[in-house]
Amino acid sequence: MKKIGSSIKNISQVKYDEKPLEFWGPTPDEARKIMVSKPKGLKDKRTTLKDAVQKHIKDGMNLGLGGFVNTRVPVAAVHEVIRHGVKDLTLSMQSNSICAELLAGAMILDPDRVSIKRAELAWWGYEIIGIAPLLRYMTSNGMIELDDYTNYGMSVRFKAAAMGIPFIPVRDHGGADMELINKGTMMECPYTGRNVYLVPACHPDVSLIHVTAADMYGNSRLMGAQCTCSELAMAGTYSIVTAEKIIPDENIRNYPNLTEIPHPAVDSLVEVPYGAYPGACYGFHWFDMDHIKMFRAASEEFRKTGDKTKLKQYYDEYIFGCANHEEFIEKIDSETLKKVKEMDGGQPIILD
Repeated sequence: MKKIGSSIKNISQVKYDEKPLEFWGPTPDEARKIMVSKPKGLKDKRTTLKDAVQKHIKDGMNLGLGGFVNTRVPVAAVHEVIRHGVKDLTLSMQSNSICAELLAGAMILDPDRVSIKRAELAWWGYEIIGIAPLLRYMTSNGMIELDDYTNYGMSVRFKAAAMGIPFIPVRDHGGADMELINKGTMMECPYTGRNVYLVPACHPDVSLIHVTAADMYGNSRLMGAQCTCSELAMAGTYSIVTAEKIIPDENIRNYPNLTEIPHPAVDSLVEVPYGAYPGACYGFHWFDMDHIKMFRAASEEFRKTGDKTKLKQYYDEYIFGCANHEEFIEKIDSETLKKVKEMDGGQPIILD
């Protein structure tokens, strides 16, 4: 899409004489064709995480990561993706920390198993405990390409995809350095004559999302922060949803307005308690900051020294040493799990 100067007075004058925008995933037309062709009826979507990943995860794909930084992030699904192996990934996310870093660490340890080519994002880091060492290492060494937006920018990119439109106008990004670091474009609004910034829709091939609860058909509730997960689920051509708890369909029907992700947007569903751990899941448990800091410290040691020993030890114990997420959680002592439950404070959630 060509950048438009203020001299353009009518949208019909826009000329697409430059190379079309390269979407880092399915184009809107490709995504729409897949989505329209999928059956929309009620179907039991329950499966195992291993089977879901084997079915949907392919080399060269765009992988959408749900949640926000450390909140309701799809850690269990990412662990299984790493065990499965996938190369030449594009990551699409609003803001994330440990899930993206886990994939990056897997790439550093064994690029023949997992590799990341690029990421379109708003933020990749740990917030209060510091930056993401592995992202810093990869960008410093030219190992990854980034397409950078604001949090709002990435959110509305998924929103545009969920709406089935190829782009969406925003008020931010324009008139700042943000214009220089992403695939958006400025044009003159055909109605007001003012400049407006357009960002392209973002369609992951597969979206990974952890939800509070879902019925067996995939109708899902998101308690606490929504984290753009409903938009991401509907933006992805396919989605793998892990749920803290699978509840009866009758419960979903009791409060239909609480369904944030409708069943047609879910392709595979897996019940995974603590599926976001060591991240938080509102109403169930808080962050395990000690565990996150342990993983980050191993990553930072590698970044500073090049020594992969502690990083490899983490993966050998907590990912490759576990057949599934249940075995991962079994490695966490009961006192820690009790503590993070208490730290949640019994946030109110509706499961009935």
